[in-house]
Amino acid sequence: MQAIARQPQRAPDGASVHYERHRPEQTTLYRLVQQHAASFIAHTEASTGAELPRFIKDEFDAFLECGILAHGFLRLRCGDCGHDKLVAFSCKRRGFCPSCGARRMSQTAAHLVDHVIPHVPVRQWVLSLPIALRLLLAAQPQDGVYRCGGDGVPSFVEVDAPTDDELHALLQTLITRLMKLLTRRGALVEDMGETYLAEPDADGDEARTLRPLQAAAVTYRIAFGPRARHEVLTLGDAMPRDAAPRQPLCADIDGFSLHAAVRCEAHDRKRLEQLCRYITRPALSDERVQCNAAGQVEFKLKTPWRDGTTHLVVPQGPAQPQEATEAATATECEAEHVQGRPHHISWARLLQRVFDIDMQHCAHCGGGELKIVAAILERPVIEKILKHLGPVSAPSRPRTGQ
Repeated sequence: MQAIARQPQRAPDGASVHYERHRPEQTTLYRLVQQHAASFIAHTEASTGAELPRFIKDEFDAFLECGILAHGFLRLRCGDCGHDKLVAFSCKRRGFCPSCGARRMSQTAAHLVDHVIPHVPVRQWVLSLPIALRLLLAAQPQDGVYRCGGDGVPSFVEVDAPTDDELHALLQTLITRLMKLLTRRGALVEDMGETYLAEPDADGDEARTLRPLQAAAVTYRIAFGPRARHEVLTLGDAMPRDAAPRQPLCADIDGFSLHAAVRCEAHDRKRLEQLCRYITRPALSDERVQCNAAGQVEFKLKTPWRDGTTHLVVPQGPAQPQEATEAATATECEAEHVQGRPHHISWARLLQRVFDIDMQHCAHCGGGELKIVAAILERPVIEKILKHLGPVSAPSRPRTGQ
């Protein structure tokens, strides 16, 4: 949810803070998608000679409607003072929407801590792969397996922390078995002592359009346009970490790495939930995508790379005129559907749990309980209400399917 994605601070002395709506159309990411989605899709399809999958176009269209009041909203009213609050619907997509991604992150973490992970010590194992294999797994996500015991009932056996030597030996075993598995499945080819990625058998429209995008993403390169195949620019203001001592419980072999230094005690459920939120975090954060004074798009890294890089930079083309963007100022964070799925934690409870944000009581009078009084979906009614509140509309844009 967008309120979570903004990472608001907790109120002092444990007091709850009230929800303040977020305006997605004012973020850099929203403006970039609004300006360039249609041209990106057209250029991709022209360059590859194939049509992008429909779900990608739907993802862009839904993102541009997420949190925009003009596309529908819930109307909440305080039972004490009668004050109204409008809460816009969300796209609930799984791609790159920071709002819905943050909502799903918090929902998943809460579910794991409350209903899945028992009260036992938990160690995080992180296996990183070389860039070539990242591309392979991005293009063939079905390469993976889960396995359980013969009786189907999991049991927990606590063991001591691994030593550095044991971690190194485990990583070597993982590499050997992974390479054998991928070779046996035909994803890798061995020739004269060298190993290569196999050419894919199928070459349908979806593969032709997605493969160059996946390759550019995992190698930090530009996919199309006059600077295609060039690496993105980097900025750095942190000291390189090449000379730093070797981290404990971290093994590196030929581009593979295995990290096992993070551990949560059985009683520390709060830290475990923070870890689960980190593991399930969304792909993008609004705060990390910005445009600099030169018109270049900058993506801030969460943690500087070992060479000191803190930002990735993509040159920005000439800005396109936008109609009615400034008029779309009355937008809201995503709202819970009137009938939510019963096994999900409600949006209001998530805000309260993660950030002590009070979405259930009126900020106008300070104590009244907010109740949903209507779901506004009809366009004429939406326009009438928004006209009464002020000059608001959805940002003007063509749909990507047109």
